[in-house]
Amino acid sequence: MARVFSGIQPTGEVHLGNLLGALVQWVPAQHEADSVYCVVDLHALTNAHDPAKLREDTLALARLLVAVGLDPDVCTLFVQSHVHEHAEGAWLMECTASYGQMQRMTQFKEKSDNAEFISTALLTYPALQAADILLYDTDRVPVGEDQRQHIELARDIALRFNHRYGETFVVPEAVVPPSGARVMDLQEPTNKMSKSAAAAAGTINVLDDPAVTAKKIKRAVTDTDGEVRYDVAAKPGVSNLLSILGAATGRAPREVAAGYTQYGPLKGDTADAVVELLRPIQARYAELAADPDAMHAILEKGAAKAQAVSSGVLDRAKRNIGLLPR
Repeated sequence: MARVFSGIQPTGEVHLGNLLGALVQWVPAQHEADSVYCVVDLHALTNAHDPAKLREDTLALARLLVAVGLDPDVCTLFVQSHVHEHAEGAWLMECTASYGQMQRMTQFKEKSDNAEFISTALLTYPALQAADILLYDTDRVPVGEDQRQHIELARDIALRFNHRYGETFVVPEAVVPPSGARVMDLQEPTNKMSKSAAAAAGTINVLDDPAVTAKKIKRAVTDTDGEVRYDVAAKPGVSNLLSILGAATGRAPREVAAGYTQYGPLKGDTADAVVELLRPIQARYAELAADPDAMHAILEKGAAKAQAVSSGVLDRAKRNIGLLPR
């Protein structure tokens, strides 16, 4: 069975776009591959943060992943900082990657532009990301186009390390998963749904109160011509509602559009469908939140499973690069 690795940062609340665009695909995928899912809290340190909130957000995200449907008995689910091999492996990656490669990373250039403080980690964190992947003999990494450059870097590092020191790392392949639902901001439907505070009115968080969720959807921006059809370019607001309702009910947006002639019923049905979609996730999340020891036990088990693999790969890399064994 091929091994797949995916990571997610504990920054900001998980919203409907994250859920329908990616997380719901992780659930069946865990049964189709040896799936490793990591809450990458070390990556969150590259930006200014509140320590207490980071701990809270890390646990909340892990809890939500289980609530969505990840089964710790099927997949490997853990917190990055609980497996020290990641930080140690990152140093080997930094010693293998070039300074020029790091400088050329698009996200570094975007995030450092006009920033008052640029941490060294913002430059080097793609090396940690490479370690995340390579430490598990990963075959496939599901990515969107915005992350493809990072997977190419991980491949380059693996190939260079193998060339210099002998066969050590599996060279992973980037795979673009089947397209998830196209979920846009409810107030600015030409923009993606976002975690930013500025987008709060147009964003549905997975843990929002049902009444809040329904209210946001019923206030969603549409247009003035009154025709219900799926046309992203000409009718972005209406198309966004059709896409959300379709994803929540397992139908194509154009199929959904055929059942409506007015915006009001479309908004009402979309609100009802999203509330029902989120209801079992929120209930499971509440159960897990009521028993924090259970969640910590899940993460401890996941870290042990992750370390059983990553420690062997790291030992192989350390031996091949010339470090003296204990």
